[in-house]
Amino acid sequence: MSADYAVHGDVAVITLNNPPVNGLGLSTRQAIVHGLNQAQADEAVTSIVITGAGKAFSGGADIKEFGTPKATQEPHLLSVINAIENADKPVVAAIHSVAMGGGLELALGCHYRVCALGADIALPEVKLGLIPGAGGTQRLPRVIGVEAALNMIVSGEPVKSEMLAMLPGQKLFDQMAESKDSLLQEAISFAQSVAGKSPLPLIRHLPCKHPNEDAFFKFSLTWSMA
Repeated sequence: MSADYAVHGDVAVITLNNPPVNGLGLSTRQAIVHGLNQAQADEAVTSIVITGAGKAFSGGADIKEFGTPKATQEPHLLSVINAIENADKPVVAAIHSVAMGGGLELALGCHYRVCALGADIALPEVKLGLIPGAGGTQRLPRVIGVEAALNMIVSGEPVKSEMLAMLPGQKLFDQMAESKDSLLQEAISFAQSVAGKSPLPLIRHLPCKHPNEDAFFKFSLTWSMA
């Protein structure tokens, strides 16, 4: 399986380990669900952290599996996100370097997110002629606002994590880590601080509003077709 499982005190850490960008191939998806089940069955574990080894949190879908049965085989990414949302222990995404496409959608499915400065955050699927398929178009507007989210969705361009953290009222990041080197320990400490909280927050329950939504979407549609 292409994810590692370890326990640090009372926090289980699931580390995606599928170089070079921790693509969410079948074995990685299976390993995430396996780690979640293992953590929930362990009474000594009170919270869970998901992070990525090496140079990325996750760059999204594993391109080696495009067009193969593995791409849609269970657990597909939606099933992984459902398993995270339905966990009875808090799941914290520890994001660094790259969180794009399915990687960002995975993080959006977690109950909390701690992020290092300098991370590239994006939904780049439009550049391949695709629409994000695991809830990114639904969850991102709920945490950074409709306008900022739509700009990211239709452009596919990455935005630095510190820029998103400055958006008024943003709920994408619950905490910014001091550095990539300190991220894991800060995420573990954050996970310990939210252990036992109930109900656990779900982004899909947040409101999605815009003060002039009809005019904004009409303008956006006109602009995108120009």
